[in-house]
Amino acid sequence: MKQGLSLRVSQHLALTPQLQQSIRLLQLSTLELSQEVEQMLDENPFLEVSEETAVREEFGLEHVNTPVSQDSREFESSTDSGSSSGAEDTGSSATGDTEVSAEPKLEESWEGDGTVETTPDDSEWGSDAPARKNNNDEGDTEASDLTGAHESLQDHLHRQSLGLRLSEEDRAALHFLIESLNDDGYLEDSLASLAEGLAGGDLEEAEELEQRFAMALKLLHHMEPAGVGARNLAECLGLQLLDCKDCEETRAAIAMCKQPMELLAKRDVKRLSHLCGFTEAAIKGAIAVIGRLDPKPGRRFVNVERNLIVPDVIVIKSGRGFKVSLNSDVMPRLRVHDIYANALKQHKGQGGQALQQRLQEARWFIKNIQQRFDTILRVSSAIVERQKNFFTHGELAMRPLVLREIADELGLHESTISRVTTAKYMGTPFGTFELKYFFGSALGTETGGNASSTAVRALIKQFVSSESLKKPLSDNQISEMLKEQGIECARRTVAKYREALRIAPANLRKSL
Repeated sequence: MKQGLSLRVSQHLALTPQLQQSIRLLQLSTLELSQEVEQMLDENPFLEVSEETAVREEFGLEHVNTPVSQDSREFESSTDSGSSSGAEDTGSSATGDTEVSAEPKLEESWEGDGTVETTPDDSEWGSDAPARKNNNDEGDTEASDLTGAHESLQDHLHRQSLGLRLSEEDRAALHFLIESLNDDGYLEDSLASLAEGLAGGDLEEAEELEQRFAMALKLLHHMEPAGVGARNLAECLGLQLLDCKDCEETRAAIAMCKQPMELLAKRDVKRLSHLCGFTEAAIKGAIAVIGRLDPKPGRRFVNVERNLIVPDVIVIKSGRGFKVSLNSDVMPRLRVHDIYANALKQHKGQGGQALQQRLQEARWFIKNIQQRFDTILRVSSAIVERQKNFFTHGELAMRPLVLREIADELGLHESTISRVTTAKYMGTPFGTFELKYFFGSALGTETGGNASSTAVRALIKQFVSSESLKKPLSDNQISEMLKEQGIECARRTVAKYREALRIAPANLRKSL
């Protein structure tokens, strides 16, 4: 075999460190981006929060929304739609064969509010984006106090036990049972297993402990909230029924709790009436009484972490169209430290190359944040243009939309659109929605057009809300009603949409 040299030209994917960081920042949520910025501020000495932010916070102007003036950062659906789609792609997208990246421009610096400013010095790589709000105002203090003052279920029960006259042994047994409750207020372990675990194999001591636990459990059952300390759902409902008014419905409900819970779940009135010995009318009233009880009495005391959703993009009515702008409250204001950057220019000793790399990382980070928000705004503007009917008439007017349409319009890859629309939110006149909410598959219509799956789900919800409670609509009936509206939707599809909307089947929605 003869050896030789040949030249071959080919394309391949090359993910530079800057492009990798751009892709990673693009898929981060607002909270994750804030954490990333804090970490970068701690690690990179060349990166700092703009001084202008501190001035704005000092005078209480951090909530001022700076108007966005450029075509690539502001969109009105009533104007020419080509102004946003024709803008040059400032983000980075990579297909399977090519690499597309945007090199930083030395003459631009990002102000973080959608404006571009020309600066001659090294701070041209910096930008001003609002730092995280850290005001110790009165409202924040009250919120933190409320969070710190949360009372758990165990604390609530221990406080009630202080008013009981108990011996040290009985108080210890009651304390142990309270600490053994789960978040729903149930006692999952049996008294025998709890006693054996404490006795350590001593049978006599285990029997004595079990007796003390049985007495303590009776005391626990009389505490608030009603139903706490139950071993199962039937016992929990029965304890709550003891506090209800004594009537035929209450007595029937107590009798029903002694029967298998499957019958209650299926609302088998005839069989329950036969087993409990009450009339069907009393059984129906008993089911209504049980429906007002709390099956998880301890859930109200669970300290659930509440994360407020802050929209990345805000849509407001503007004349005959809609104006799309970035939320300045979620945009970090960063810039390159001027003193350190100028000192590095004059430094020629050892270690200069490492510092120069850190400076370049700071510049890349600021530029990639700018590209992240620019891409989010471009995608949001394209979504608003495609879903103008939604912002005017609501979700019933939603049209079918897939990622490919937005990707083709903006010249981006579908994976880029997917990253942009994940965990990014848009504030609209109808509420705050994730960007993915505006995308939906298409269902065929009799006229040959398409209907959005989101609009179909809204129509199903409307049908169910207006149905007769005595004769709820079945999935097949809903499918036929959709066909009358000109929408081809099979029964299985209706069932899938109904389950996604968390709507119970027809037999469970039937009124008594």
